[in-house]
Amino acid sequence: MGGLSIGLSIFIVIIMLGILVTIHELGHFWVAKLLGIKAFEVSIFVGPQLFHWKGKDGVEYSIRAIPVGAYVRFTDIDEEGNVIDSDDPDLLINNPRWKRLLVSIAGPLMNYLLGTLILFGLFSLSYYPSLDLIPAPEGSQLANTEYVPFDTVVAVDGKTVFTSFDYNYRISLPSATEDVTVTLKSKDTGELYDIVLSPELVTKPSLGICFVDSTDNKWNGWYITGAFDQQNGGDILLDAGDYLVAVDGVPVSEELLESFSGFEEGQVIHITYVHNGQTFEDDLTITTMTLSNARGIRVCDYRMESLEQIGEAALCSLKMTPSIVVGSVLMIENAFKGEEEVYNVVSGPIGVTTAVNDVVNNDAGSVFDKVYWVILLAGVISIGLVFTNMLPIPGLDGVQILLIAVEMIMGRKISKKAEGVINVVGFCMLIALVLFAFSSDIIRIIVER
Repeated sequence: MGGLSIGLSIFIVIIMLGILVTIHELGHFWVAKLLGIKAFEVSIFVGPQLFHWKGKDGVEYSIRAIPVGAYVRFTDIDEEGNVIDSDDPDLLINNPRWKRLLVSIAGPLMNYLLGTLILFGLFSLSYYPSLDLIPAPEGSQLANTEYVPFDTVVAVDGKTVFTSFDYNYRISLPSATEDVTVTLKSKDTGELYDIVLSPELVTKPSLGICFVDSTDNKWNGWYITGAFDQQNGGDILLDAGDYLVAVDGVPVSEELLESFSGFEEGQVIHITYVHNGQTFEDDLTITTMTLSNARGIRVCDYRMESLEQIGEAALCSLKMTPSIVVGSVLMIENAFKGEEEVYNVVSGPIGVTTAVNDVVNNDAGSVFDKVYWVILLAGVISIGLVFTNMLPIPGLDGVQILLIAVEMIMGRKISKKAEGVINVVGFCMLIALVLFAFSSDIIRIIVER
């Protein structure tokens, strides 16, 4: 990764996370103000003060130098920074539990609304994803069913799907040799019906990759979307995100693709490929594999051109939150089952920076594409923060929500001892989560690079 690009990526991530956290904190502040709860300070970002002023509402407002966070202070402090105890009924701590609960929930709620608005804005400017099936390629599993083009996917193997985000994950869970049942909703009648995608298996020598046989990119190569574990006798050379440029010195083409049927087990071919923007040459051994024909089930995107489609794009934006939550839960479940790498479950700031850097370094994308994907990532992260902030860990809203909920059930304030135990356990969980996210990011970089 070049110094300039990684520096730009770090800058983008800092600003992105700073804005998302600021909106989160402002959510707490706005709801508190609406409920008549006193706030003493609102700080945009952290560190040394750049600007500060006192509002007519008596709140100290400041903008600070380091754009990595923000905070709202609901307590008064003395000159030494110690909290001043008070019976003032306008203080957050002295307000009814239901008000405190609303203030705690307001932060995650703002992240949900912000993420939804970001996605809706992007969908308005370009395309919004749907769950409508595009016509199936000839010879695919979908083409062998009684499906109707542009009918809508509503479930995979009996599990409801919300958007293309969790749909793509669910459809990839079964192995390529398994049957998959997809529930569709008819555009004409509104009725539900099932189709079964049954793979046709064939054993033959293969490169061991899935790819898009189009050269409409900077590298004039085939974009690789996936790799089989058996590729090159288990020593994978070509992986997702790479480009295959030439085989035995012959540039990739439709004619070259036809010659692949003549491969033999153990045959060694010389390949030219692009990995992370750099061109490499290496020998690859053809391996015999059992492959299936493609499922051929893809969903289409729509450009927003009518009032009806505005509603559909808005609904898609609203569904992204449950879609991301479902996808995250599925990933965690599969990690426990050993079907997903554990380091793919959690991503921290390093992982986010790496994702942004991949976008910045994508030479095949236009400036609009890069801006689009960075903003899309910001929207997804904002929604992800809803899930993260609800964890019962000190420093996150989840622990306050949990404590207030327990108090409401008990009908009395929780004891200092019990609260201390919860905070200690939660703090340990926080440290474990931070270390896990950090190590996951590092492992992912090592594995993928």
